[in-house]
Amino acid sequence: MNFSKLNVCIRKSLLLLIFLFIGNSIFATDVKTLEIGASAPDFSLRGTDGKTYNLNSFASANVLAIVFTCNHCPTAQAYEDRIIALANDYKAKGVTLIAVSPNDPKAIALDELGYSDMSDSFEEMKIRVKEKGYTFPYLYDGETQKMSRAYGPIATPHLFIFDKNRKLQYVGRLDGSEKIGSANAEDARNAFDALLAGNPVATPVTKTFGCSTKWSEKSEWAVKAPLEWAKEPVDMDLIDDKGIAELLANKTDKVRLINVWATWCGPCVTELPDFVNINRMYRRRDFEFITISADKPDKKNKAQELLKKMQASGKNFIYNSENKYKLIEAIDPKWQGALPYTLLIAPNGKILYRTQGSIVPQEMKRMIVEQVGRVY
Repeated sequence: MNFSKLNVCIRKSLLLLIFLFIGNSIFATDVKTLEIGASAPDFSLRGTDGKTYNLNSFASANVLAIVFTCNHCPTAQAYEDRIIALANDYKAKGVTLIAVSPNDPKAIALDELGYSDMSDSFEEMKIRVKEKGYTFPYLYDGETQKMSRAYGPIATPHLFIFDKNRKLQYVGRLDGSEKIGSANAEDARNAFDALLAGNPVATPVTKTFGCSTKWSEKSEWAVKAPLEWAKEPVDMDLIDDKGIAELLANKTDKVRLINVWATWCGPCVTELPDFVNINRMYRRRDFEFITISADKPDKKNKAQELLKKMQASGKNFIYNSENKYKLIEAIDPKWQGALPYTLLIAPNGKILYRTQGSIVPQEMKRMIVEQVGRVY
């Protein structure tokens, strides 16, 4: 037996074990949910209102409810109105409710946003608060996730209810039915009523259902996704008036977004990345994105190369004629001819939106998600 080679193998094995141990220690998400009776960990987080909050900011509350939620999750959105109603219904009774977004936006890929018009950045949280009329603080923990790691939310939404002494008395779901209109946060209300009456919570722990918390170290897909998208083929076909008519008729069950553009149109090229992002967000839903180039047919290769650089892997066409006035009439008689031109079309051909000029991406995403749905 060659003991020298054996010793080398042993040393290599030990080094590998040490590396794996250190790697797991650094990258493992070792987060545990607070147990009943635990004291509320302190925190210092900024809210969408510009203020910084800590545990003492809510010292006067007889009951403190902290719900970990977010913008993009369909389950969180399904419970959003119930959370708002909870805050409003119990505010005068001594219950203070606050919302915290635990997610790291950098750990969320575009194709995870198919049920929303926004991600979980602090700026997007501000938009959501304004749109929904939140009457309670909405705090951002996506930067360090320090508070979230101390409390341990496993999904959004995840509710933690503390008594006057800030001991945890309830943790779990708001209610047992995600479907909008089928429940009214009964578990949360029962816990509030019990604590306000000086009684223990009958069922202090429940399971919760929703999108998993997006921890910073669990961003593998958000990092890998752009590399995979870059490999997708970008094709382009000729299209005639009949083909355009079929696109506009939209005899599908999908919402169809059509963008007419050209390589020589500066605003067209500038906004193409926004359309690519929109496509990546919604293409797993009942949605499809289509481009039609107004370039001359003999410029097909040039147009296709530009789309390849943009990674526009949706359906791409180029009009088969140099007669731009025929193209205008084929697309939309209401179109005056300036590029870019965009149509949002419902199944069976109803035009939901048309615009001559650049889109506003946030408004476009909102229109799309209102059609394809925010919840399961």
